[in-house]
Amino acid sequence: MTDSKNIKESNPKDALGARKPPLSTLSMPVLFECGNAMLEGACKYGRHNYRVIGVRASVYFDAAHRHLAAYWEGEDIDPDSGVHHVTKAIATLMVLRDAMLQDKVHDDRPPRSQEDWMESAQESTDEVLARYPDPLPPYTEEGQ
Repeated sequence: MTDSKNIKESNPKDALGARKPPLSTLSMPVLFECGNAMLEGACKYGRHNYRVIGVRASVYFDAAHRHLAAYWEGEDIDPDSGVHHVTKAIATLMVLRDAMLQDKVHDDRPPRSQEDWMESAQESTDEVLARYPDPLPPYTEEGQ
């Protein structure tokens, strides 16, 4: 049995460590999948090439959307790499974000939209849903 007199109320390391960026909040299986996706890119293009030569934002934006679209349309595995499309999208966004943090991204996005464009889109969605308060359920892969 543990002697309660020998247990500290709080460990000083706990107080410091609890305020650091937490990697324990990440999914380790997804992180490891992403590492393998990044390994594929490292083998093809050179590890961390994006930190040296930089990237164009549009190329990575498009690639992430292509992977998500392929997944959404029913293809799970990228036939070129054998990696799940969602994992490829995450890795693509990781490269883009790292390039942004390293000041190695060429920002070729279009001119900014008006600040309220998302709110306008939401208003239109709300109007449609108000007209159809009891929409029919979607047809899904699961419920064919």
